[in-house]
Amino acid sequence: MEIEKIKKEIVLEMDNAADSAAVEKLRIKYLGRNGEINSLFKKLKDLPVAERRKIGPKLQSLKSELGALFSNRLEVSKKTSVAASVDLTAPAKKVSKGHLHPLTLVDAEIRRIFLGLNFSVVEGPEVESEYYNFDALNVPANHPAREMWDTFWLKQEARDKRPETKLLLRTHTSPVQIRYMEKNNPPFQIIVPGKVFRYEATDASHEVNFYQLEGLMVGKNVSLANFKFVVEEFFKKFFRGQKIEFRYRPGYFPFTEPSVEVIIKLPAHGGALPDGGRGASGGENRWLEVMGAGMVHPKVFEYAGYNPRDWQGFAFGVGIDRLAMIKYKIPDIRMFYSGDLRFIKQF
Repeated sequence: MEIEKIKKEIVLEMDNAADSAAVEKLRIKYLGRNGEINSLFKKLKDLPVAERRKIGPKLQSLKSELGALFSNRLEVSKKTSVAASVDLTAPAKKVSKGHLHPLTLVDAEIRRIFLGLNFSVVEGPEVESEYYNFDALNVPANHPAREMWDTFWLKQEARDKRPETKLLLRTHTSPVQIRYMEKNNPPFQIIVPGKVFRYEATDASHEVNFYQLEGLMVGKNVSLANFKFVVEEFFKKFFRGQKIEFRYRPGYFPFTEPSVEVIIKLPAHGGALPDGGRGASGGENRWLEVMGAGMVHPKVFEYAGYNPRDWQGFAFGVGIDRLAMIKYKIPDIRMFYSGDLRFIKQF
């Protein structure tokens, strides 16, 4: 029984096997229960004892060696088969990248512009006290102006229902004005971006929560002329490349006196506007109210611990959602909060 000759023949067949299936077929042929190697073991009983003692160990060694060879060859054949099935010339799959939310983009741009105008960014709590949200902003209890804000009041334990601790979800970012002025001396100029909450019906231009930006500048000789420069510079940078017209009309806000509303007219852009109107695809421009502002009321300075004879300043508030709707021609504020990735992926 020529063991080496048998081994060479099996190895040659293994090398000529086309794939892993062919290698497995050979393994069964030689090493299977009814394979040829087991057949050789069965023939040993017909040989003389001396020859059995000589051939038996060699045959066992051959079986072990072939087992290792088949295992290695099967592993190599599987890897080669997988590699062969991959088309290296095919274009790679497009990597899906995340997208920043349009409100995030607008918020970041607003901050960048005001930082360039030497304003600092300040933030405050979303759960606010009645004092900071209303009283210190010259809106005392039972004042008719409180009806301007439909408020989410928070349920509290009976022991915490003292007037100074009555809590709510802030209806505007203006409370941060008072908190900042209590701890800082003028002159300064700050902006306060953040989420606010109002209990009102939801429609294309109203949501129960939205984002607002508050601005405040206090100094010795701050006037509406300073405000006019700052606000016009901001809008020119925000709607860069567009010619903007401005109007200022009298308004009413309890924490400013005098109060003004800022109205702008943008060139025709043909998109749906946040007030439900249409853009000027047919040549018509529209005036849009975008900001409430005014000179800080002396009472507000007194609540903050400032002497209104020594300091004066202006404050303004603008809806970040509204600016985003105008900038990106988004017709419905609810789209910002829908969680629809088809919407987000456009930005």
